[in-house]
Amino acid sequence: MEVKVEDISAVKKKITIEIETEKVDRVIDATFKKIGKKANLKGFRPGKVPKAVLEKVYAGQMADEAARELVNQNYVRAMLTKDFSAVSEPTVLEMATPERGKPFTYAVEVEVKPEIEAQGYLDLDLKKEKLRINDEIIAERIEEIRRDKAEFKESERTVAANGDQIVIDFEGFLDGKPISQGKAENYQLELGTGNLIPGFEEQLEGMERGSEKEIELTFPEGYASQELAGKNARFRVHMKSIREQVLPALDDEFAKRFGLDSIAEFREKIAKMYREHEEKRVLDDLKERIVTALIEKNPIEVPEALIEEHLKALFDNFLKRLKEQGLSLEKIGMTIEEYREKNRPRAQRQVQAALILEAITVQENIIPSAEEVAEKIARIAEEANAPLDKVKEFYDKDEHRKSLNTMILEEKVVDFLLSKARIEEVDKAQLEKN
Repeated sequence: MEVKVEDISAVKKKITIEIETEKVDRVIDATFKKIGKKANLKGFRPGKVPKAVLEKVYAGQMADEAARELVNQNYVRAMLTKDFSAVSEPTVLEMATPERGKPFTYAVEVEVKPEIEAQGYLDLDLKKEKLRINDEIIAERIEEIRRDKAEFKESERTVAANGDQIVIDFEGFLDGKPISQGKAENYQLELGTGNLIPGFEEQLEGMERGSEKEIELTFPEGYASQELAGKNARFRVHMKSIREQVLPALDDEFAKRFGLDSIAEFREKIAKMYREHEEKRVLDDLKERIVTALIEKNPIEVPEALIEEHLKALFDNFLKRLKEQGLSLEKIGMTIEEYREKNRPRAQRQVQAALILEAITVQENIIPSAEEVAEKIARIAEEANAPLDKVKEFYDKDEHRKSLNTMILEEKVVDFLLSKARIEEVDKAQLEKN
């Protein structure tokens, strides 16, 4: 077998494979034998068609089946003789017709990883956001948690206000006719949440308990029901009860709800969580700036197959998150094509970054140690609140071990780049201007 490789581009190769005559003859004979067992021609018993007749009548079928067999048998063997791996399925460009006494030649096109010699990755000039802890945000977060734990009690007030939990009966009308599924009794609603049509809740504020009121509003243009989208409607509302929000006191008893001993400890924990969140956000932003700098210094062509593979992974994760929230593409009004179009640039950028970072790990001989692998597994188990032995068992499998090593390598190479970079800390406002 002879194999010839030609570069079409940095990520595409043409591979021409010539298979020797002896192998071709064997495959042709085996193919005719296989066809002969099932051949059913008028005047001959099934499976008893003479060889000469068989070869004349079924020459076309033999050529198709023998060609496929020759390609399937020899493509992988041909690739094993080369020092590169394909990242896509082969696309047949040229193919001869198998004939006895002649070699069989075919050519395929495959995508490969580009050969990268990463440049300019040492001494990167980077700007990093100066971490500033905002005490107001911490206070707001504590209030959010406090509101989450609030109780609602029947109000002594007779007039509904923003934040109240009310119970109403309502019925909607369009052009004087009742709206299908536009009626409800004992409907519970918290004013200010924006869960209903824009303008509905606002018109209920100031309404008295026990009173009735008619309100008018316009359905949004993008409303789910096309019959109602953009239409003016009228609703008759009866206010049945008003319950007001009673916030728990910020004391030690409140802290104990979260397994803590004191409110001081609770505040410290919220502040710590906020700081960790901000530190991660700043670091993630810095990593994105590293990626941008590397791509600018290393403009590389990316195989379509890798972009498609990564885009599929992004889409699968997106669907998983939607499912966890009880949502679907249909519910959020998005199609697969829209998702792919919107996220394709992101997928391409992330593949570019991964290829460049991979090249740097090779050039700098960055290899994860056994200790680093163990530490990463322990960290994953802790963050996922999962048993350590189960996580270890998961990553013992080859396909999962590979993804784990990739994660560790990317973390190590980013740490390496940061250690070599010139980093200037600037305020967030200044960073956003650049």
